[in-house]
Amino acid sequence: MVAISQAVEVLIVGAGLSGLRAATDIHEAGLSYVVLEAMDRVGGKTLSVPSSSNNSAPLDLGAAWINNSTQSEIFALSKKFGFDLIVQRTEGNSLFQTAEGDASDDQLAEVQQLIDIINKYVERSDLETPHLGPDAEELDALTALEFVKENLGTDVTELAITGFVRAILGVEADELSALYLVDYIKSGTGLANLAADTADGNQQFSINLAKQLKRKSVKLSTAVTKITQTDDGCIVETNKGTRYSAKKVIISVPTSFYSSIEFVPELPDAKKELGETTKLGYWSKTILVFEEPWWRAANLSGAFLSVNGPIIFTRDTSVEEDDQYSITTIQIGQPGRDWSELDAEDRRQAVLEQFRTAFGTVVNDIPEPINIIEKEWSKDPWALGAPSPVMVPGIMTKDAGKSIRDPVGNLHFIGTETSHVWKGYLEGAVRSGVRGANEVITALED
Repeated sequence: MVAISQAVEVLIVGAGLSGLRAATDIHEAGLSYVVLEAMDRVGGKTLSVPSSSNNSAPLDLGAAWINNSTQSEIFALSKKFGFDLIVQRTEGNSLFQTAEGDASDDQLAEVQQLIDIINKYVERSDLETPHLGPDAEELDALTALEFVKENLGTDVTELAITGFVRAILGVEADELSALYLVDYIKSGTGLANLAADTADGNQQFSINLAKQLKRKSVKLSTAVTKITQTDDGCIVETNKGTRYSAKKVIISVPTSFYSSIEFVPELPDAKKELGETTKLGYWSKTILVFEEPWWRAANLSGAFLSVNGPIIFTRDTSVEEDDQYSITTIQIGQPGRDWSELDAEDRRQAVLEQFRTAFGTVVNDIPEPINIIEKEWSKDPWALGAPSPVMVPGIMTKDAGKSIRDPVGNLHFIGTETSHVWKGYLEGAVRSGVRGANEVITALED
């Protein structure tokens, strides 16, 4: 048998934002620890790259937006590390297109009516224990699309819920529980609050957290393959053949990755079902970098929303102070999956063609981008999608859904999807890391 490489009090699986935030609290508590990360970098689903060969200003290919009003933990980190927040530009006209063309006033009124209906369910839902809310059983028996069909089923409302679910979760409206959607909305405060980006790139949160830790405490390209719980704690084995012993293990990977690790003894049925039934959405970014913000001269915000695909929505992600001008296009849901099957050049051309068609309704001469950067999270073997796994109908109100934050012996589970608030976002990731670290520190003090 291979000897133990290192014995620690706490082992953290995953060097994304959740895992590294937990690690910093473990570090400050004076406990010994090690962080094992399967990727060759820290940051998980945050990834920042230079905008072009001539401009080092970073662009976010993963999680991007934060705010300073309701996301206190991530905002505190941005201040701690001295990051500059860039307010999301919204000035100007936005472009919106249905399958048939521009939406009519009557259609927009139907969408508003649907929003009002959903908000009533959101207001009544239980944030701490969503399975105990007054509508929990009813909602968890339906997909989000079925919920809309039962409450206000029209062509435009079905398109609206499809577009909304794609935009926030990367899945189709018939692929997740209506209760999960209501809880997801409840856990945040609406898309209108995602109003700021960081000029430094959001991967810098994880990079700076890692700098707070002991040297060589984060092991990259080290995937955990097996965790054995013993009378004394846990034995953790990796793809490199190394073995670690720990009193406590914090697991900071998406629920849909649980099945990639062999657990001895096996996880309880509820945790196994959680891992087997949750689903990650399809989510890609194609960022178009330009010499100048030509859309602003036409009084356009840079925002475009479509149900057609492959682009589902766009945002102006420029940083004027760095002379970086870009529009980020998002490919998500089923249109994104279909687009993903094309080769790289055809994917690029499909994006450019739709982009030119949309913005060409207002601007006659659209310049060529000086750089195009693409990231398909679903093709990353250690991500398999984004932003976070969703639950299908019938899971949230069962033991599987209720168990999402429950420890199993010496195993503790964190990650943005486990957060009560801002699940799926950077804020939720940070809060879950704080919770997991507190669980472990408290347990080891007893």
